[in-house]
Amino acid sequence: MDTMGRHVIAELWGCDSEKLNNISYIEQLFVEAALKSGAEVREVAFHKFAPHGVSGVVIISESHLTIHSFPEHGYASIDVYTCGDLDPSVAADYIAEALGATSKENLEVPRGMGPVKIGQKKVTAL
Repeated sequence: MDTMGRHVIAELWGCDSEKLNNISYIEQLFVEAALKSGAEVREVAFHKFAPHGVSGVVIISESHLTIHSFPEHGYASIDVYTCGDLDPSVAADYIAEALGATSKENLEVPRGMGPVKIGQKKVTAL
């Protein structure tokens, strides 16, 4: 059976704290990332926490993109899950670069193939 989708879980460190705490910037970035990957955006929902941090989701026809940011640590956890022929790494890498991450760790998980066998993780210094 072929995979039903690909799920990239990305850990981003050394990100620009101001960007991580700016809900408007994060929302626009995630919509742009979805479109860059070729996805069709359906719904967008983001929340700004006090005193800092943003969480949100962009629902796409092909699945979703999510974030939870920790500006006080320069850290963001993101998920990009796509079904079909879209490459979730396109969106994940675009987000990492736009947030100014100095390092990232991407883990890609195939979805819909039965028991998950997680491969080697890829750590990249940017």
